[in-house]
Amino acid sequence: MRIVVLAGGTSTERDVSISSGLLVSAALREKGHEVVLLDVFTGYEHDILDVDELFKQNYSFTDSIKVGETVSDLDEIRENRRDKSNRFIGEHVIDICAYADITFFALHGGEGENGQIQATFDLLGLKYTGSGYLGSALAMNKGLTKSVLVQKKVLTPRGEIFKSEEDAQSWKIFPCVVKPCSGGSSVGISIVETQDDFKRSVKDAFGYGEREIVVEQYIKGREFSVGVVGGKALPPIEIIPNAGFYDYRTKYQAGAAIEVCPADITPEQDKIMRDAAVETYNALHLESYARVDFILDKGNLAYCLEANTLPGMTPTSLLPQEAAVEGISYADLCEIIIKNSLEKYTK
Repeated sequence: MRIVVLAGGTSTERDVSISSGLLVSAALREKGHEVVLLDVFTGYEHDILDVDELFKQNYSFTDSIKVGETVSDLDEIRENRRDKSNRFIGEHVIDICAYADITFFALHGGEGENGQIQATFDLLGLKYTGSGYLGSALAMNKGLTKSVLVQKKVLTPRGEIFKSEEDAQSWKIFPCVVKPCSGGSSVGISIVETQDDFKRSVKDAFGYGEREIVVEQYIKGREFSVGVVGGKALPPIEIIPNAGFYDYRTKYQAGAAIEVCPADITPEQDKIMRDAAVETYNALHLESYARVDFILDKGNLAYCLEANTLPGMTPTSLLPQEAAVEGISYADLCEIIIKNSLEKYTK
């Protein structure tokens, strides 16, 4: 097959996306596919475009990336773009994707995961991996996610959506969690103990360009994630940070957390989380694959925190680790995601 892997973009998860894209591209090439790796934002910045030759060469816009402890300088990336425009989709991206059998979205956050690029590809008749625009939009906005889960009776922490720093001061339950409404990779998330810390955390959460933030009760317990591939739940993986909580640094710096899969849990706990993951997947209209995050408290209550429609595929990512326990290699996982995604277009 001819496959475009789209990565990069302008979200706070840009570096994570590129790391995912590089690994996915390499795995698919090992399987014998012709793969072009593109930055969705900068595109292919050359005057002469020979799409056929790009696939034959297995073109990549970069051959390395390191996910640092902080996010990239997005202003610098925008400034260095050749056409200096603010369009999310860069030069020749659509032309190259139209030549492919499918586009693998290795995008994380922002326009790459909130349904906008999914809707664009739908209108253009281009095939892509992952959920459609509706499921992507519902899962990306944590406020909408919470509303749907409450309606569908999926257990989730009590929370509220706030549109301003002033309105957020009505929140009186501590400890609590403050998070940007549409962020990812735990960027901007804080666990807050006091009213003074709450004010600072609210200000910080709004500082990521968000119009809304979510504040929810803090649930003390063990943290897990459950991948769902083709509607079937994978084994839960437990995340144990060496310090603090599972923030951006802990997620992408090797050795910053212990990840245990299969998790040390009872069959009952395993079933509770797998069932809840599939319920969440269906409630949010997700397709092909996703990852659902949980806190399991002492009473065996599994609180759903959020769903990720384009889970990370980096060397430290959780979904590939869960798949490996089921005997699914990284490269096989990539092909399964493509197979499941193509089935959307035959229904």
